[in-house]
Amino acid sequence: MATLHHYPLHPASRYVRLLLAEYGIELNLNTIVPWDSSGELVALNPAGSLPVFQDNQSGLIPGARVICEWIEDIYDESYLMPKTPVDRVEVRRMVDWFEDKFSREVSEPLVKERVIKFFDKDETISSQNLRLSIANAHIHMDYINYLAGQEAWLAGTQISLADLAAAAHISVLDYFGDIKWDEFPEAKTWYMKMKSRPSFRPLLADVIVGLAPARHYAVIDF
Repeated sequence: MATLHHYPLHPASRYVRLLLAEYGIELNLNTIVPWDSSGELVALNPAGSLPVFQDNQSGLIPGARVICEWIEDIYDESYLMPKTPVDRVEVRRMVDWFEDKFSREVSEPLVKERVIKFFDKDETISSQNLRLSIANAHIHMDYINYLAGQEAWLAGTQISLADLAAAAHISVLDYFGDIKWDEFPEAKTWYMKMKSRPSFRPLLADVIVGLAPARHYAVIDF
């Protein structure tokens, strides 16, 4: 059985977990604290980043985008990447948006303040950094709200890797109750669709000891 080295509140790891669950691919989850300096992560991926997919046949495959496109290439019944080059460009653009821009402006600083500094008692949580990341999140949510109002899914009429990447990042914010959903009705409808998918259930069951999720986090129709 394959293993995914991940961290529960790491958006890129959640992105891969959603993809594997969509295709019913069974795997073991090995939790690695990405800011731990023990060397375990670097031994798996010289870049020192999560996630890393591992099985006996393919060896080690690092990085969410690499893993997800690899699965799309090898899985006979894949459906999360469009067939035409033009449509594929849009999906990749959206995946890059979340894995690069959203991650840099929202997810990474949020996780640092909400999670890393919570466990690292030598660091002080910065309320200023936290406010900035949440303010950036709501700028991005305006764009997601717009996209969700145009089509059934963020990159077109069919669910795609773009929806999984977006939902993975947004789910971390939602874990902490950092989104004012009433301000983004179209995005809320789209996110409820994502939460209702069987692939999302394991994410909704994630709980970090000492960091309880928001009350509505696991509620599909919220």
